Amino acid sequence: MKKLSSFLALLFCAVALCGAEKEKKKIPSMPFAVSGNAVASIRGGLEIYSMMGVGPRKTWDDITNQMYVLNLAHPKWTVGHQVPGTVGRLGAAAIGMRDAVFLMGGYMVDSDGREIDVPDVDVFEPQNRKWFRSKDMPVAVDSAVIGVTHNRYIYLIGGRSNNGPVNSVQVYDAQTDNWNQATPFPGTPVFGLAGGIADENIVIVDGAKAGPSGGPRYVPSNECWLGKIDHKNPNKIEWSKLLAHPGKGRFGMASGGSDHEHKVIFSGGTTTPHAYNGVAYDGQPSEVSTLTFDYDVHHHRWETVDQDTPEPRADARGIVFSAIGPLVLGGTAKDFATTPRVTLLPTK
Repeated sequence: MKKLSSFLALLFCAVALCGAEKEKKKIPSMPFAVSGNAVASIRGGLEIYSMMGVGPRKTWDDITNQMYVLNLAHPKWTVGHQVPGTVGRLGAAAIGMRDAVFLMGGYMVDSDGREIDVPDVDVFEPQNRKWFRSKDMPVAVDSAVIGVTHNRYIYLIGGRSNNGPVNSVQVYDAQTDNWNQATPFPGTPVFGLAGGIADENIVIVDGAKAGPSGGPRYVPSNECWLGKIDHKNPNKIEWSKLLAHPGKGRFGMASGGSDHEHKVIFSGGTTTPHAYNGVAYDGQPSEVSTLTFDYDVHHHRWETVDQDTPEPRADARGIVFSAIGPLVLGGTAKDFATTPRVTLLPTK
C-alpha cells in the first residue's frame, strides 16, 4: 500500500507538471548537451533516462558514458551511475521494462576514427542503484530500432554491424536471458532507420543503405515496412510493404511506438545520411526536418502531426513516452549544434 501511495503521489505531480507543460512546451534541459544518446523511461513514464552520446565538440574524445536521470515529480535532472566500460558509445538502443533500463549495443570510436560495434547488453536497476551485464547480442549493431512486447521480449531491428547494415531482427527474452533470431524484414539492410512497436506491430522506415561502388559510403533509403508479430511465436513476423510516409525519406529520426496511443511516432531527422560528427557521407549539407508524423496501427494509416515542429532534432536515439507525453532528449538541432534541450512533441 505504501508503494502504491508513493506512485500515486508521483503521478499527481506529473499531471500537475503536464498542465504547465502545455503552456511552455518544455521541461528542464539536461545537464550536458549530447547527441546520439540512448534514451528510456520507466515507472509509468515518470522516470526518464539519457545515456552516453557525443558532446558539443563532436570528436572521438567527446563521447561520454555518463547517465542523466530526470524524475518528473520534481522535476530536476541528476547525474546517475555511469554506464559500465572505460569509454562511451554512440548509436546504442535503450528501452524501459520491468522497472529496469535495458541498454544494448552501439559503437565506440577510437583515436584513429575507427568505429567499432559492441555486443554489450547492460541493465540498470534503479532500486539497487547498479548496473549488471546480461547476455551479449548475437550480432553487435548500432543505430537499430528497438521495441518491446509482453513486458518480456525486446526487439532490435536492423542497424549497422561491423560488416555493414543488416536486415536482421534480434529478439532478447528478458525472462530467460537468451537471444533468438526472428523473421528478418525483406527490405534492403539499413541503419539509422526509425520505427517502433505498437500493439505487436513493428513499423520501420528509411535509414541509410550501402552506397554504390565508387560513390558515397552510404545513401538514403525510403522503404517502409509493417511487421505483424505472431501471437504465439514471438520470433515469427509477417512483413508487408507500406506506402510512403509523409515527407521525404530521412536518416536519424527520433521515433518510438506506444501501445497506449496505438501509434508509432516519427520526428525530425535529415534527408542526408551523416556520420556522428555531422559530416554527410555524400559531402552535401544536412538539414534537420521539422516534420512530425505517425502511423496509426489500428486504422492502418499515416498521419501528419505537425509540419513545423518546434525545436526539431536529428540523431536523438528515440522518443521517450513519459507521463506528460512524448519527449525528445538532446540530439542535433537545426543549426547542427548538439543540444541539451528536452522537447515535448505535439500529438495528433
